[in-house]
Amino acid sequence: MKNLFMCACLLIGTQAFASNNGKAVAPDHGAAVSARATALTRTMAQTVQLDEGQYLKIKQLNTRMLTAVDDLKARFSADPELLDQHMAEAQFRYEMELTALLRPRQIAVYHAARENMTALSITR
Repeated sequence: MKNLFMCACLLIGTQAFASNNGKAVAPDHGAAVSARATALTRTMAQTVQLDEGQYLKIKQLNTRMLTAVDDLKARFSADPELLDQHMAEAQFRYEMELTALLRPRQIAVYHAARENMTALSITR
């Protein structure tokens, strides 16, 4: 799911950048991040079977992560190596916080889904 999440973040970030045509971030950027976080959380909820409390906490976590990813891209766009390093650190923090919110069975499902998505992306 780590790779799935990073792919989703990169895809969503790329789409947001492309739709923005490289212009300054729009004032409704918070709404766009919220919509992306909601979509990501819904996908996770279907896969991992989140309860309502987990859904709300993970949505907040996803919102923070997507905001951090956007911030890192803006701050380190000139240095891809430094961007990769900071993105890896942010991903690690996300995974740790997510693991703390999920039950053991949900973690197993999450990891299985991540591995399946990784295998699908390699075979294509």
